Amino acid sequence: MNTSIIPKEAFEFLKKLDKNNNRNWFEGNKPEFKRWETAVKSFYQQVRENLEAHDDIEKMKMFRIYRDVRFSKDKTPYKTHFAGSFSRLGAHLRGGYYLRLKPGESFVATGFWEPNKEDLFRIRKEFEMDASDFRKVINHESLKSTWGELQGEGVKTAPKGFDKEHENIDLIKRKQFIFVRNFTDEEVLSDSFLTMVDDSFMAIRPFFNIMSDILTTNLNGESILD
Repeated sequence: MNTSIIPKEAFEFLKKLDKNNNRNWFEGNKPEFKRWETAVKSFYQQVRENLEAHDDIEKMKMFRIYRDVRFSKDKTPYKTHFAGSFSRLGAHLRGGYYLRLKPGESFVATGFWEPNKEDLFRIRKEFEMDASDFRKVINHESLKSTWGELQGEGVKTAPKGFDKEHENIDLIKRKQFIFVRNFTDEEVLSDSFLTMVDDSFMAIRPFFNIMSDILTTNLNGESILD
């Protein structure tokens, strides 16, 4: 089996699972699921190997098909997508990559989903001082043509201790700093999808570089790492 493409049959299985999201059907079709899960895992491993040619990856995590329904109104037991993440190495390299495969709703995402309190404060202080370099990075043609606009949730008003009239308040109010790129089923199932994913991840590198610089230095630009 070609590990550099997503089998069409894997998507067909997910469509069937979406229509039969119950334990009896899944258990009866589990051998087929395991077959396509193995194929998809091989593809994710290829993504990791490509990433490691130009980035330092600490780990890859494939998410389980089983849903945690304890606190959800939706009690369907299975996810109808495959997903996995790739974490960058150590304290020096911040950020991570994510890939989800679902018929009609496939995408890659990258950035900072839930910065901890200390990191978020450090990022906001950077923007309070100067956000010009950051804006140049996120508005650069090569990044923007691939990923579009910076996304993520934010607070409704200025965070405590920050001026609501600050020129960079749009960035200071952010709680998340993420980019998302969607793909059609035709793109996902094509021979070039692996390359498209890797090209997307390479295009985000300037964003990771500047965020890593911010999070590993103080406001004087001095390293805070041992």
